[in-house]
Amino acid sequence: MKKKRKTNVSIIGGADGPTSIFIADRTEKRSVNMRIRNGIFKLRRKMIARRVRANAHTLRAVVAFMRREFGAVEISRTSQSYRDQKNCLKESLIIKNRPELLGSLSVIEKPVEYNEESLREMFEQIQRRSELAAQVPDELLPMDFHIYKIVRNDKEMEIGIDFKWDIFGVSYSGNKKTMREFRRISRRLYSYYGVTEEDIKNNTERYSSLLTVLASE
Repeated sequence: MKKKRKTNVSIIGGADGPTSIFIADRTEKRSVNMRIRNGIFKLRRKMIARRVRANAHTLRAVVAFMRREFGAVEISRTSQSYRDQKNCLKESLIIKNRPELLGSLSVIEKPVEYNEESLREMFEQIQRRSELAAQVPDELLPMDFHIYKIVRNDKEMEIGIDFKWDIFGVSYSGNKKTMREFRRISRRLYSYYGVTEEDIKNNTERYSSLLTVLASE
């Protein structure tokens, strides 16, 4: 008789993010390889933390750097990709900084029981919250959001920056060769952006992001 696997539903993303991803039918016990990889990552992260020193640059300096070094160009603010990403960031900022603008949808409770009906209801609430956030007037949550792209081997790396909220994020995909190149560029961008003494002292998100990027394979 086969032993029944234990399964669960995981949620990726915290309460301050606009979306959650549900993963069902995952074994509770992680593989040995995964635990080893996580252990190596944590060790590498600690070693890098000992070497990091304050050497911060402004976001505008980062833009000038990636234009000069990697040929980054800004994508049109009329494109669908720009509008979608701006709305996603806008929602996150509202949840974190102006939750009252979303009323009762500012916090979406997790279902007591995970089933098809409860998950559908939760996703509907998430969708309604996204629509409501998109309708919030710009004057209630001013933004200065830009997306830049770097192209390698017909693949694109995107760098999202909001100068008002000091937000810096990098995303990319591709084959193994392109991914290696994009990881190298990402590390250089995060290293150039750097951190301040205050970031290191207070273990800010900026500092944590730098360590994570530098420690990633």
